[in-house]
Amino acid sequence: MDNARDAPGLVLSPTATVGRDVRFGAHVVVHDGVEIGDGVTIEDGAVLGKGPRLAPGSAAAAAGGSSAAALTIGAGATICCGAVLFAGASIGPGAIVGDQAYVRERARIGAGTVIGRGSAVDNDVTIGARVRVQTNVYLTAFSLVEDDVFVGPCAMTTNDDAMGRVPHGATLRGATLRRACRIGGGAVLVPGVEVGAEAFVAAGAVVTRDVPARAVVMGVPARVVREVPDEDLIERWARRGA
Repeated sequence: MDNARDAPGLVLSPTATVGRDVRFGAHVVVHDGVEIGDGVTIEDGAVLGKGPRLAPGSAAAAAGGSSAAALTIGAGATICCGAVLFAGASIGPGAIVGDQAYVRERARIGAGTVIGRGSAVDNDVTIGARVRVQTNVYLTAFSLVEDDVFVGPCAMTTNDDAMGRVPHGATLRGATLRRACRIGGGAVLVPGVEVGAEAFVAAGAVVTRDVPARAVVMGVPARVVREVPDEDLIERWARRGA
């Protein structure tokens, strides 16, 4: 670790593991068992390894309760001011978790992914590499986000058709966002929908059914209006920007 002795107000559990060249801001809290890789930056007021507080009978409790697994943070990641990361989450190398973001237990965030300011990644969410999650996004429990996806500001996924009137033992279904799809700002995805690879969901759309690969959808409810052109596919876009 680099500046742990000098970081004002640092609370660092003796059971935490801290790699080389880790930088701590002021008033950081690191709970038991947290594993921090080399070159990680942890900014002011971040809380790492918080334990979940679950309602009796909640789906999260059924999925794994309080989970004894450690929070792990990969090399070169940045945890920004006021972020809260739960025990059992995993942050990939080079990822950025933005100011006041919230990452719950058993969430997995891939290498080079950015979680925007104030966004919430719920329990049991899996996010791939190089994903861009913008400001104030909600990724609901049991969602899957594949590599290179873009999720616009204030977009929302949901996983409970009955809004709390779910029969005991029923399985909640989050969204599935396939590789390199793009979700516009303020879009809403109902439980269980899948957005296909390279699809484009327009801002403010309400997605009530699966979106085919490469489809452009818009409206309430969202409907297919055209196809993503070849020049906008991620492989060609990456070459053009090189």
